[in-house]
Amino acid sequence: MSETLKLVKDQFSSEAELKKAIDKALDLMEEIYASGKYPKMIVERTWSKHNPVIDGELAQPAAYRWYLKREIERLVENDATVFIKPSRDVLPLHDPLLFDNLDENDWNITQKKLFLFRAERIDISLDRLQHYTGTKPEDFQRYILFTNYDMHVEVFLEMFPDCEKPVREGAQMPAYHHKMENNSGLTLVNIGVGPSNAKTITDHVGVLRPDAMVMVGHCGGLRNHQNIGDFVLANGYYRADQVLDDLFPIGIPVSPNYILNRYMQEVLDQNDMNHRIGTVYTTANRNWEFSKARTVEEIHMSRSVAVDMESSTVATNGFRYRIPHATLLCVSDKPLHGKPKLSGAAQSFYQNSKEMHLKMVIDALQMVKDNYPEGLPNSSIRAFNEPLMGGTE
Repeated sequence: MSETLKLVKDQFSSEAELKKAIDKALDLMEEIYASGKYPKMIVERTWSKHNPVIDGELAQPAAYRWYLKREIERLVENDATVFIKPSRDVLPLHDPLLFDNLDENDWNITQKKLFLFRAERIDISLDRLQHYTGTKPEDFQRYILFTNYDMHVEVFLEMFPDCEKPVREGAQMPAYHHKMENNSGLTLVNIGVGPSNAKTITDHVGVLRPDAMVMVGHCGGLRNHQNIGDFVLANGYYRADQVLDDLFPIGIPVSPNYILNRYMQEVLDQNDMNHRIGTVYTTANRNWEFSKARTVEEIHMSRSVAVDMESSTVATNGFRYRIPHATLLCVSDKPLHGKPKLSGAAQSFYQNSKEMHLKMVIDALQMVKDNYPEGLPNSSIRAFNEPLMGGTE
């Protein structure tokens, strides 16, 4: 296959013609990949003095067709010329060269790119995503919720009984997809416990370019006047988990998306829910209370209001991969105030909080969809030399 398809605004007399041509381009990309080649996209931008031509290879374009469609349409409408053509042969997943070609340490952050991830990385991540979640990558929706409790899964299934479910039992991080047109629905993933799992799932979800990722979890409340059942909306993180320290310097601040947080707070206020906004302390040590002196010192210095094991990891990878993110936690225990997480009290708390917790996050995401149907502004998580396909310049 050697066909090259060209998209330029002057070719089309109407928006409908442009959309039809983009669909044809996406079909061609999928055909190229099915033939054993990576599809390559070349973008000519006459307005750019320093990077007038950028290009990139893709893999499994059907898995994030909605995203490619949106971004190509933006490019053409802004007078860019887009070319689609076959590139090199697809590298098999068992080829030893695969990992040599996807090392994140080789990212060139000084040169503007078309796409954040190389084709090999997309291939391996989507294969692993299917393995971990038991669902197909193309089933993932644009708004992704992470939990580590079966009860949130139960509530999600009650709300969306016809959602797409894992095709096999025993998936390590089962995913559930409330599918809507243009992938505008919701995905819930039960990621299990701990920052390692949080990194694993966000490493692979990142290649799908979701519009938002939200951690929906529980936490230990750290302030005197917090009560079990209160909520915590993160506005910052203390990264004591250390999982990403080698990849992302600890000194770089990571903050949730401002608009998403604003909608979360609106929903909390509308439902008259007690909540605090503040720093979430994330640790990799489930039993940090057994040697708490240093942890408590860090909690005091950071003014943290809650402690958990996943939130900062999800947020840091959201920042690394340029995905808007947020965290809404519910206080399940107060480890510094004589209220540790014990079996009986925990079960009662879970039953009382699970429905409202998930519903409020979904309501906030609906506000995002209503007000920003083409994705949240992401200039706060992109630098001046960031990939073009990831938001407007």
